[in-house]
Amino acid sequence: MRVSSLFHAAALGSGLLLGARPAQAGNEPHWPVAAIPAALRENAHVVVRQQDDIITVKSAGRLLHTVHCVATILDEQGDDWGQAVVGYDKLMQLSYLRGNVYDADGRLLRGLRAADTKDYSAHDGFSLYTDNRVRVADLRQSRYPYTAEFEYEVSTTNTLHFPTWRPQDEEHVSVEHATLRVVTPAELPLRYLEERLPSGSAVAKSQQGSQLVYTWQLQELPATELEPQSPPLEELVPTVYTAPTAFEVQGVRGDLTSWQGLGQWEYQLNQDRGQLSPETTAKVAELVKGIADPKERARRVYQYLQSSTRYVSIQLGIGGYQAFPASTVASTGYGDCKALSNYCMALLKAAEVPSYCALVGAGRNRAALRTGFPSNQFNHMILCVPLKQDTVWLECTSQSEAFGYMGAFTGGRQALLLTPQGGQLVRTPRYTTPDENRQFRRAEVQIDEQGHGRATVRTRSTGLQQDELSQVLHQLSADEQRKYVYKQLALPAVTIEQHALQPDLRGPRPAMTERLTLALPSYASRTGRRLFLTPNLLNRLPPPAPHVGARQAPLQLNLPFVDADTIRYRVPAGYKPESVPAPVQLRTAFGSYDAQTQVLPDGTVQYIRRLQMPAGRFEPKDYEAYEAFRQRISKADRAQLVLVQPES
Repeated sequence: MRVSSLFHAAALGSGLLLGARPAQAGNEPHWPVAAIPAALRENAHVVVRQQDDIITVKSAGRLLHTVHCVATILDEQGDDWGQAVVGYDKLMQLSYLRGNVYDADGRLLRGLRAADTKDYSAHDGFSLYTDNRVRVADLRQSRYPYTAEFEYEVSTTNTLHFPTWRPQDEEHVSVEHATLRVVTPAELPLRYLEERLPSGSAVAKSQQGSQLVYTWQLQELPATELEPQSPPLEELVPTVYTAPTAFEVQGVRGDLTSWQGLGQWEYQLNQDRGQLSPETTAKVAELVKGIADPKERARRVYQYLQSSTRYVSIQLGIGGYQAFPASTVASTGYGDCKALSNYCMALLKAAEVPSYCALVGAGRNRAALRTGFPSNQFNHMILCVPLKQDTVWLECTSQSEAFGYMGAFTGGRQALLLTPQGGQLVRTPRYTTPDENRQFRRAEVQIDEQGHGRATVRTRSTGLQQDELSQVLHQLSADEQRKYVYKQLALPAVTIEQHALQPDLRGPRPAMTERLTLALPSYASRTGRRLFLTPNLLNRLPPPAPHVGARQAPLQLNLPFVDADTIRYRVPAGYKPESVPAPVQLRTAFGSYDAQTQVLPDGTVQYIRRLQMPAGRFEPKDYEAYEAFRQRISKADRAQLVLVQPES
């Protein structure tokens, strides 16, 4: 589903107009496919023929966004562009939605009909209440290529969110021509940030009476394809971010020229919502009775929060920014990220531990905050507890997260601390050294004369390497956990006889211990008197994805980690190693690798492997060296041990 509103706001009412744009006299061809330049068809599933966005700022509290998009869908993989999906809710009105569809020669097939549209609740699967809805217009065709044309307008009273203009926001999509035009009163000048615009595409400014006009245009953008381990597409394509100077949400006005101003608005919107009942206050006093250390008091309060509340998202109008009162959360036992963070702050206040809510852009591998462009780049709220010795951060929506741990979801990024003096950018905890994110594994494997094996495995993961296992333990059923493990093992004919996960939250970073008992039929292949097996049982790094031509995008390594495996093989009686893999030692800017297979005095074979890699971004020219590093690791990980039984 493609063409969609860029707001996170809501509908003001009904009154949708639906229909086709008038066709030219005589049904003259529109947008024939033959007119597309050959360079724009190369590697493309979709060609955006024309996209025109017009943003009209009526006042600090009202904005119109009009979109006209024409896209030629070249094949089935581009079919999502044959639909328009427009979101609306309590603060946004969808004024009209029109469309036409054309054949390859540009002849009008038909206009958008009522039967082509449907209206749905945009329920996200976890919100208890939401007023988000979408209008879907479907002009997809079974014969390719075809061209879909949509035009719609939305009106919003949530002006905290201005659209981001990124016409090329998917792989395999080329752009023939796109424009952005912003019209705003002179007393409300536009704030904008341009990134990666081609030469000659910078803003053109003009004035029409009392209105300021800002115009951008892009043309002839060839289709892109993400290269292996590159930054996300949004960091590679032309983009214009827009934001207001002053804004309103349901009549509550704020200033967005600084982080201080945005934080002030959010703080004031949620102040005086931390009152607790005498019963709750007394319960907190009992929890921390006799505990002098403020960090330990905070830990007790956080554990109480986790045991007595659950996360439920509620997104209704300004409720997307304003928390439920703490007393409501105390009585109901649930709340969204704002409500639970506010409630925890109130509990900590009762325990005489100061804390502050903070806005953060949550999500694994999320793009870095554009710190020089104050705007609403956040989607989550967490809690900051500043202490004399250190600062503790709390994820208040989780019933299982370790005290003070942020993980890949919210760690290592800028957050906006909400204080009485306004917003202040601060950084959440970073887990940037490989030793913080470890995976240490030990295994014992018994091989019989037929090559069948049985293994007992113990793996201890810490920091970011335990994040996914923690989710598996706390969010999946036992059957689902087992399916997950089978997928991770990637061994033919393996049978999991036993599996267990055990968390450890006592250290500075959480840890997870996984224990496995595995049956490995024909793990060693038998040929005559010989058995062939791969000593690396469970941690084989695949080779990098092949690429063609010169690398264009930077190489991005997201996870700093160290993996260490020690695996001991007990071989069948009478068998001796005939061929042992040679030791491998690699040292590069992308990490280090060591692997060694040894025959021990007691006749067992021990395999030791260690791989350490940093996080970082490297120049495109460095990818060839990285590829060679990965290829050498992959080859070493597949090296075979040969056991032979002497002739009788």
